[in-house]
Amino acid sequence: MKEIKELQNGFAKPGRVVFISVRPKRREPVKVLAEVSAIEARGLEGDRYKNSGGRQVTFIQAEHLAAIASFLGKPEVQPQLTRRNIVVEGINLAALKGKQFSIGDAVFEYSGECHPCSRMEENLGEGGYNAMRGLGGITAKIVKSGSFKVGDAVTAL
Repeated sequence: MKEIKELQNGFAKPGRVVFISVRPKRREPVKVLAEVSAIEARGLEGDRYKNSGGRQVTFIQAEHLAAIASFLGKPEVQPQLTRRNIVVEGINLAALKGKQFSIGDAVFEYSGECHPCSRMEENLGEGGYNAMRGLGGITAKIVKSGSFKVGDAVTAL
């Protein structure tokens, strides 16, 4: 029988990046990118969030976008409406808690949950905030600079 620690380190397969965006300025639309550079201890190139804290990059799962859409009674939710930097599929972001993970040449470290803000009511409509509760994704800090693109693997280290 496997110990919990061993189970927590086992992933069936890597995930994959399906969407990248940066938020150049507060309250402006996000800028959708095919590729981006992550700057160690700062943030993504072109994103307004550049700090040494834990919220340098935000991630959300594509699978959760489908759940959010379902809660809102919509056929889909466009990823840019959530204002998250990176959308991934095929890996449970919550399982990265306490771990580092790589995408392309960059290495990230899980730093917390990414809770929704009141802006979700504006972007997603009535109930948007509650639709995203528990599904808002994670925040991460960049521990090694590097570039990555849509289609790159998300691998727990």
